[in-house]
Amino acid sequence: MAKNVMDTLRERGFIKQTVYEDELYELLGKESVPFYIGFDPTADSLHVGHFMQLIAMKHMQQAGHKPIVLIGGGTGMIGDPSGRTDMRLMMTRETVDYHCECFRKQMARFIDFEGENGAIMVNNADWLLNLNYIDFLREIGVHFSVNKMLTAECFKSRFERGLSFFEFNYMLMQAYDFLVLYKKYGCKLELGGDDQWSNILAGADLIRRKERQPAFAMTFTLLTTSDGRKMGKTAKGAVWLDENKTSPYEFFQYWRNVDDADVGKCFKLLTFLPLEEIAALCEGDVNAAKERLAFELTKMVHGQEKAEQALAQARAAFGGDAENMPSVTIPADTAAVADALVAAGAAKSKSEARRLIEGGGVKIGEEKVADVNAAIPAEAKAAGEFVLHKGKKVHIRVLLR
Repeated sequence: MAKNVMDTLRERGFIKQTVYEDELYELLGKESVPFYIGFDPTADSLHVGHFMQLIAMKHMQQAGHKPIVLIGGGTGMIGDPSGRTDMRLMMTRETVDYHCECFRKQMARFIDFEGENGAIMVNNADWLLNLNYIDFLREIGVHFSVNKMLTAECFKSRFERGLSFFEFNYMLMQAYDFLVLYKKYGCKLELGGDDQWSNILAGADLIRRKERQPAFAMTFTLLTTSDGRKMGKTAKGAVWLDENKTSPYEFFQYWRNVDDADVGKCFKLLTFLPLEEIAALCEGDVNAAKERLAFELTKMVHGQEKAEQALAQARAAFGGDAENMPSVTIPADTAAVADALVAAGAAKSKSEARRLIEGGGVKIGEEKVADVNAAIPAEAKAAGEFVLHKGKKVHIRVLLR
């Protein structure tokens, strides 16, 4: 008998909360269950925060269940208040449609849109934008208790800054999405990050109240570091799956530099390597394990060739092989090291570059730069290039052109 997908997800550390767990376990073990995960189209690329949802979706699909990718074209025009202290900017329908197309291309690397249980992508703008508000209140609003809604974590965190009625509708709309997907596609399960628990639970509850039929909710642990910070953030911002926003080398380096304590968790949640292999990797040399993690994830997102190239660049950077390390071209008339740091993308601003130099974290070749006003060495200027080191982890071949 095939393994129940809930066992797979639990072993790998995905599952955080469920309702009617025994009933759901039995259902997932005996039939193909249509399920959905929602994605807000707030950018033209998915990021690391979405990565884990895609992996969970793949585990579900491999176990015979049918994924429904719900793009929040309607709800995205309001913005989810969960985990936020401000309102999101509203987008046009054209922008949302473009983001949907970008998402589909990236998702196709992970989930299959063809075949018997092939994924389908739907946009809630199709049913939300033409709703009659009075009908919606009579049909859906009547099933919600404001008292109960106010106890939800997603609203509690907004009380001090203020929560608009506009955003207060979000939970009803997300619950309505689940009801629509249940009626159109037989969808019985909504999955998502644990910060969505209140919204996901509301949808399952709505179907049970209104349709008198079983519906289920399951949330996943959030992708956080061992000290509780959300993964996928760098000094430059989010770690994107689009190589034009985050290069394969930067993507590789992000995973190569995760904390030692997070390596095992990342392997389990973000790769499909067997648990025995993961255990063996984590018991061995931690740097070798990190390199393997970075390679596997870069291969999944950007393909084998770019993963091998990123691995070669990383080894070259740390091994001093200037020919193969990542390179950047800056204007030949750049005079100061601080300006070179900014032009090479190693510092956001000249003031940050000066702080790095003052902290002793900058070297040109093997020479530490001590003076914040230091000029690029004459021999580097003459050669037309030099190796710039920022701390122990950033090594860039700088070409003066």
